[in-house]
Amino acid sequence: MEYRYRPEGVCSREFVIDIDEKTRKINKLKIIGGCPGNTLAVSALVEGKNINDVIAKLDGIQCGMRGTSCPDQLAKALKEIKSKM
Repeated sequence: MEYRYRPEGVCSREFVIDIDEKTRKINKLKIIGGCPGNTLAVSALVEGKNINDVIAKLDGIQCGMRGTSCPDQLAKALKEIKSKM
């Protein structure tokens, strides 16, 4: 199932997340906007992973003084998606 999430407080504008709802694994992640190298790396690292594992690793990561980051916002998106599954 494809989900879209608009992150807040970061350079990225949107996350497009495809999740297998039976296995709760991330099939594909596309991050629109943000630092290209970092967003491609985050996408590559989380694809094929269980959403609970990704949340545990990325939740709370900060980017400078922003109080959040693209990885932290991804964790927030996954928590929101998980609550709807």
